[in-house]
Amino acid sequence: MSAVLYLASASPRRRELLALLELPFELVLPDVEERRLPHEAAADYVRRLARDKALAGAALAPRPLPVLAGDTIVVVDGEVLEKPAHEADGLAMLRRLSGRRHQVMTAMALAHGGGCDGVLVTTEVSFRPLTEAEMARYWASGEPADKAGGYGIQGLGGRFVARIDGSYSAVVGLPLVETEALLRQAGVLSG
Repeated sequence: MSAVLYLASASPRRRELLALLELPFELVLPDVEERRLPHEAAADYVRRLARDKALAGAALAPRPLPVLAGDTIVVVDGEVLEKPAHEADGLAMLRRLSGRRHQVMTAMALAHGGGCDGVLVTTEVSFRPLTEAEMARYWASGEPADKAGGYGIQGLGGRFVARIDGSYSAVVGLPLVETEALLRQAGVLSG
């Protein structure tokens, strides 16, 4: 079956989640700088990144198919926690999240027919208190190094999560319900 859309993402987690919608897709990998603008609100930032990735993916796509892209950020006390730059940064993030609530914002954008539609999903996540030893072991596992906020809910980091209010799949990186609705609205999915 030939692809009906492109996914503009190198994330294996997004690929796995999109596959659950049972749509044939191919990858395109645009290079988009992920830098927050001065005074840019967190929600605006993640929406802009998803849109920029979708539009950059559409410019690279070898065929005129819709292009889906996404971005995920972690926000605590109004501060965006990106992917950790190094171990000290990663451990500092985990300390900030320990025993507290934070937001995970995932934006999805679909470039199609000359336009770009999008959706933003915010999920509240609560961590249990973490010990220094737990955080050090977790960092040593290698898992948090490439994750927004320095953890992955779908892996070893899931054991730190005491509660989530919202979409689990959005925390992983692709909100299934909202992405399916976005694809239906654009006519990529039917029925």
